Parts: sequence; C-alpha cells; structure tokens
Amino acid sequence: MGRISMEAIASRRRISAALGTTLLTQAIASAAVLAPTVVAPLIASAWGMSVALIGVYISVVYVSAMVASVLSGPAIGAIGGIRMSQLCLLVCAAGLCLIASASLALAALGAVLVGFAYGPLTPASSDVLIRAAPPRRMSVIYSLKQTGVPLGGVLAGLLLPAVALWAGWNWALVAIAAACVACAIVMTPFRTALDGDLTGQAVRPRMRVMFDPVTLILRNRNLRTLAIGSLVLSGTQVSFSVYLVTFLTQSLHWQIVAAGVALSVSQAFGAVGRVLWGWIADTDVGAKRTLIVLTTAMTASSLSVLAIDASTPGWIVVALMAAFGTTAVGWNGVYLAAIARLAPSGQTAFVTGGALAFTYLGVVIGPPMFGAIAEASGSFSVAFSLLAVPLLLCAFLLLGLDDPRRAAAEDPRA
Repeated sequence: MGRISMEAIASRRRISAALGTTLLTQAIASAAVLAPTVVAPLIASAWGMSVALIGVYISVVYVSAMVASVLSGPAIGAIGGIRMSQLCLLVCAAGLCLIASASLALAALGAVLVGFAYGPLTPASSDVLIRAAPPRRMSVIYSLKQTGVPLGGVLAGLLLPAVALWAGWNWALVAIAAACVACAIVMTPFRTALDGDLTGQAVRPRMRVMFDPVTLILRNRNLRTLAIGSLVLSGTQVSFSVYLVTFLTQSLHWQIVAAGVALSVSQAFGAVGRVLWGWIADTDVGAKRTLIVLTTAMTASSLSVLAIDASTPGWIVVALMAAFGTTAVGWNGVYLAAIARLAPSGQTAFVTGGALAFTYLGVVIGPPMFGAIAEASGSFSVAFSLLAVPLLLCAFLLLGLDDPRRAAAEDPRA
C-alpha cells in the first residue's frame, strides 16, 4: 500500500513537472512570437510602413517554424524535449534582439530565427507529455499545456504596449528576449527527469527526408483530416490574434493600451476555453464533436464582427472578442491530444511535427490573405466575416473524422 502511494506521488510530481515546464515554455515563446504584432502600430510608424505587413512577418515566422517542426523529430530523440526547448528559447531571444535593432534586414533574419525556434517547441513538449500524461486525461493535460499560447498573448497584450510607450518598442522586445533566456535557465534542473531515454545520436536534418512526417499524415485518414482541418483553424486563430490590436486602434480608434487589454482578455478566455474544451473532449462527447462545435462557434464569432463599429460600447466589443477568443484560441489542446493518440508508439514527436506542418501552413497563408482582404476592402470587419467560409468547410470536413479514442492508427505504409 505504501509503495503504491509512493508511486502515485511520484507520478503526480512527474506530471506536474512535465506540465509546468512545457506550459512555461509555451507561454514565453508565444509572447515572443506575438510581441512584434502587439507593438506593430508603433513599428509601422517608426519605419513608415503599412501595418498590413504584420501578415508578412507572421508568414516568415511560420514558414521557418514549418520547416523546423518537420525536421526536429530526430534531434528531439537525440537530446530530449527539455534540452531542445531550452535551445529554442535561446534562439528565440536572439531573433527578438535582431528585430529590436530597427534594421529591416536584421529584423527579417530575426523573424526567421524566431520561427526556427518556435517550430520544434510543440513536438518537444508532446514528447515530454506523452510519457507523463495518463491516457484518460490526455486531452485535458495537452489543453492545459496549450493554455501557454493564450497566456503568452495575455502577457504580451498587458505588458508590451505600456513598456513600449515608456521605453520604446525596441526595449519592449528586448524584455521578452530576456524572459526567454530566464525561462531556459529555470528549466535546467528538470532535464534529466523529463527527457526520458535518449538515442544520444544527433542526426543531421536532411531536406530529402523533410516530407516523411507529412507523408505519414497523408496516408492516415484520421491524421489527414485533423491536419487539414488545423490549417483552417490555425489561420483563423492567428489572424484574430495578430490583427485584433490593429483592428481596434485603426477601425474603432481605441488607444493602443486599451487595445492591448482587449487582446489580453480575449487570450485569457482562450486559455480558459482550452481547458474547458479539453475536459469536454475527454468525456463521452469526444474530440470529433468537440472540434465540430468549436468550428461552428468560430464561424458565428467571425460574422459577429460585422456588428461592431466605432460607436459600439467598449464592453460589448470586449465581450464579443472574449467569445471569439474562447473558440478561436481554444481548439489546439483537443487537436494535439488527438494527434498524439493516433500516433504510432514512439513516434509522437515525429507525427506531431508532420501535423504541425499543415497547422503552420495555415498560419503562413491565413494572415497575409486576411491583411490583403482588409487592405483591398478598407475594412477589417469584412476580412473577419469572410473567415466564416473556410470555417464552415472545415466543419464539414471534420464530420468524416473517427473518434481518436476508438480509432487505431492506420499503417503509415498502407
């Protein structure tokens, strides 16, 4: 009895350590990716450029992330998810410092580095969590970890506008870079306990095998359905997150600090939504129906933006953005847990990296298209409302998904 109790305590400690480290990493890295978009109106003013170029920055980041995610599996197996996360945080800090230099050429290189750092983080955390998360609570555990993304948005939305107005947008980015370095240092004591059995052999990434994880995804019907659906959902999420401050400041004439607070509220509701949707997916409702409900609710939220203008009371705007955030930012944990369930044993990081190639492709395509539509139409409301079209198509696609808890992973060679 005592031994069982000690084992239970050790298991809880391991889960807490795995969840705590991956959550912290996700939050800081997400704040780093969003940081330039939060202060985008100030950067655009300083450089004399259109804020629609936010979409170009996001595309550069996520093209790099897409490449890095599919190549990261062997490296994670060699050095471990925690060590990989530490390296990514340090590279992310370097990228932010280059963006803060105010040189356009260095900023472009900085965006590439931020993307290369961000790409392997989710496969690395999935590798850590798959060994610690109880199968019956997998969706909740993954959703809790994924709350790091909106929590990073809360951090960026609350702190960066104030710091930027006080010390300049450059120093606001440097502050987030310093947080990345501090996070990497804090994770060091957990490396041995959480990195599991390592191959000890770092395999040099080869571009010719870059598409192997993607091929595995495409050959598995359920993995393929989830991955293609995530393309639409990720494009919606990031378009909402990166253009919200600009929409509120330019279309509704809000002050940047107030717009940052609204972003933080939407991301906070997204964090709560991730846990809520993860809990629902672990019940008899299942991941399939949860994702369909989420997609349908996102469709309604995107159309609701048409009802907002400069005369709309602030509390109504914030309430609608909170509802939008609950769904558009709340789907990821359910998705990643489903991918992990369907992955062949021992290939969680490999399969997650392949699935994220589709997820990141949605981010590469979505925000630039969103920005182009907003620029051409002269209305962010029109751009938001047109998100309803791909979202409805995504809902129909998900109707063909089997419940991941009952569906065995198909042979990738089939």
